[in-house]
This record gives sequence, structure tokens and C-alpha cells, in this order.
Amino acid sequence: MRDLRMHWVLLVALGIIAAGGILVPIVMDRFSPPRERLEALAESAPDAKGRNEEVSAALADVERFSAAFRAVAKRVKPAVVAIGVSKTVESPVSPFGLDDEFLRRFFGRGSPDFGRGAPTRKFQQQGLGSGVIVDADGTILTNNHVVADADEIKVRLMDGREFKGEVVGTDPPSEIAVIRIKGDHLPVAELGNSDDAQVGDWVLAIGAPFGLQQTVTSGIISATGRANVGIADYEDFLQTDAAINPGNSGGPLVSMRGQVIGINTAIASRSGGYMGVGFAVPANMARDIMKRLLDKGEVVRGWLGVGIQLLSKEMAESMGLETDEGVLVSQVFPGGPADKAGLKTGDAIVKYAGKTVKTPIELQTAVAWTEPGKQADMVVVRGKERKTLRVKVERRSEQPEVAAAAPGQPSAVKDLGIEVGPVTDEVADRFGYKRGTGVVITQVEPSGLGALAGLEEGMLILQVAGKKTDGVAAFKEALKDVDLAKGVPLLVRVGDRTTFILLKKR
Repeated sequence: MRDLRMHWVLLVALGIIAAGGILVPIVMDRFSPPRERLEALAESAPDAKGRNEEVSAALADVERFSAAFRAVAKRVKPAVVAIGVSKTVESPVSPFGLDDEFLRRFFGRGSPDFGRGAPTRKFQQQGLGSGVIVDADGTILTNNHVVADADEIKVRLMDGREFKGEVVGTDPPSEIAVIRIKGDHLPVAELGNSDDAQVGDWVLAIGAPFGLQQTVTSGIISATGRANVGIADYEDFLQTDAAINPGNSGGPLVSMRGQVIGINTAIASRSGGYMGVGFAVPANMARDIMKRLLDKGEVVRGWLGVGIQLLSKEMAESMGLETDEGVLVSQVFPGGPADKAGLKTGDAIVKYAGKTVKTPIELQTAVAWTEPGKQADMVVVRGKERKTLRVKVERRSEQPEVAAAAPGQPSAVKDLGIEVGPVTDEVADRFGYKRGTGVVITQVEPSGLGALAGLEEGMLILQVAGKKTDGVAAFKEALKDVDLAKGVPLLVRVGDRTTFILLKKR
């Protein structure tokens, strides 16, 4: 009996111990302060001391990172301005009392019938952009499209002061404009060296998107030297994923040193809003343009008189050029500076004025900043020969455009996936092409070799592998000895420009 009682006592004791082991942690977890509970768990965990040190170090790094962003924003924001513009625009008035939006919906915004023959009315259109003060005398950098055709410009600072802005000068080809305000104790942002910007660098974009002044967004430099975007004539953009939206145009792109390295200009978007791709004019280009506008009131650029394109390794091999770097000359304008210097279509320019050029934008920029009337040496590769040509740069002037040619009588070229025809009198008279200067592409197979290479209907083929194509017969003759596996360069005309296109079987 006694042994039985002892067994019951032991069982009860074990039950109490087990219940305590379960309930006590629950009670402690319920009533202990969170921080104390975490510290207790951390101290009881293996290698707790080492992990606590790592967390503390990481938190310190995050705080330093945030402090850097705060410091840069605090330094630059006072010099960032909101620019409000008012301009007079003219719009057709409906004779039926219908508003413009109804007419646009009915006829279509781009319809030639919209507004045809209707009376017009003038009204004031309001716009908003951004800018940055870069000199204590009130000089402000912004975008050309922000202030273009403005009747009135109002500039608002972060401290609430408002000034009347005056346009000093604009440069549409680069999308840069300079305006000025008159005031005392104006804050100034420092222009940095945009050539130092590298992919991966953190940047801030500051401006007034959607009218929200002094908005700061962050991101990185996504790319440098971005060209062929279609925004301006001279493009050498910094690309960023820092959020840029309508109203940000003209505001600064700022490095983590607190220096302005770009002027925010445009976004790539399918919706009209931010989609992660923004472009800024580099500060070095903006600075040069500003200096010229301040000194002379205009930007005068040099002109070489050539059409150029990027030289790929495959194109160089197909043309027998002993270089895979440089800029390929696809067109030489008769009587232009390059023509007078002896440059020929198919040459590769590898140096200009002592500097190596690897991309069209590098050559274009170097020539543009050469003062008209001055001479510069060019190193060119022509086949296996290297030459030095001296060119006298002239002032840039716009070249007239020529419409694309209409089809002539076709002749099938099956291997290339295209059909070509001659330049008839009708085509020559109507579109400005000369008889005997090439063959017109009349049809392109959607999945053919030509389509894959970028050939389109209406293009004029001038040469095949360096041989002139004065007609369909000459075109076919030139194709007899070509090897599509190695690649065949075609010189084609598009509008008033010519370019090389490489056909190659992959």
C-alpha cells in the first residue's frame, strides 16, 4: 500500500514539473517586455554576441547611408526651383458649339479634318517644370521645352520667394535652356564633372513632379552615353532609374557628393508616367552650352558634312577594314568639309583632333565643339591603309530631307528576302532620287534576311559590297561574288541620309 502511495506522489510531482515547464515560458512570453524577451533569447542563442555585433554594424551602416541622402538633399534643395510658364496657344473653335475634346474624339487628334477651315481662338496655356540655380547672379539651368514660346515665366524658390524669369537663351538641339532671375542671397548648386559618373552610382532627382515642389527621389546611374533615344539632336544622356515624372523636367540629377551631374530631361514611357527609365543631359554638356549662350546668345556648332554610324567587328571584316574600332562613314556630302578633305564613304574615322573616337556620339560631340573655321586632323582607315586628313570645320546648317521613294518595277532577289526595282522618271521627279543612282526596295519578306537586317520598303540601295548598283542588272551582278555567310555590306539611302546595313546569314 505504501509503495502504491509513493508511486502516486511521484506521478503527481512529475505532472507538476511538466506543467510548469510548459506554462512558465508561456506566462513569461505573455508578460515580459518585447525588448527584454528578445535580449534574453539572443543571449541564450549560440554565438549571440557575434550576431549582435553584426546587427549593430548593419544598423550603423544604414544610418550613415540615410544621413548621406539627407545631407545631399539638404544641400541642393534650396537651389532647386519650380518654373511656372504661361504661353498663348491657338485652337480651332467648333461652329456647332462643341468643345475641342469632342472634336478630337470624333475626328481623331491627328486627323487632317480636325480644325480644317474652322475659326480659331487664342487662350493662355499653363505649364510647370523645374530648374536649378547654378550662379549667385540668378542663372538657372532648365530644359528648352519647359520655357519654349513662354509669354511669362514665374520662378518659385524653396523659401517661398517668387521671381519673374527671363530667357537668356535656348538650345533646342540639346534641350537645354538658360533663364535668369534677379534677387539677393540666392542659393546656388554646384555643377560637378559628369564624366566621373559611372553605372551603379547612387543619384538623387529633385524637382516638382505633378506640381509637388521639392520632391526628392533616389536611384542609380543605369547607363552613360545613351544616344539614339530620339529626344534631341545631340544626345549623350545619363540614364537613371530615379523616378522622374512630368514637372521634373529641367531639375537636377545630383551625385552623392551633392553636385549636379545632369539636367533631367525626359523619360521612356508607354503610359506617360514613370516606368524606371529617365534621361538627363550631362552637366558638362549643359555647362558648355550655358557658357556659349551667356557669351554669344547662341550655340554655334561645327559641321563635318558626313553621315556616320557605329562600326561593328562584323562590318569591318566584311568591308576589309583593318580595324574594329572607330566610326564608319556612310555618307559624304558633296562640297562639304569632309569631301574637301578627301574623306570617302566606307572610311573608318578612328581619331579626331588627337582623340580616339569609338562611337558616333563621340565624334559628333567633338566636331560640334570645334569652332567653325578651325582645322582638325582626322586619322582614317581605308581598307588596309591608315591616313591622316586635315579638315576645316564649317558652321553646321540643316540639310534638306528627301521623301522615301515609291516602288519601281520589281525584280525578286530570293536569297535576300527582298524585291528591288529601278528609279523611274516618275520616282525621280516625285521623290528627288536620280536615275542610275541605285535600286529601290519594293518589297521585304517579313521573315527574310533583309527584314532581319533592317531593310524596309522604299529604301534606295546604292552599293553592294562596295560596288555601285546603277540599276537592277548591276545590283544582281554585284551579288554574284558575295558570301552571305561572311556578310555583305549594303549602302542604303533613307530620306536624305545614307547608312551601311550588313546582311549576314546567322
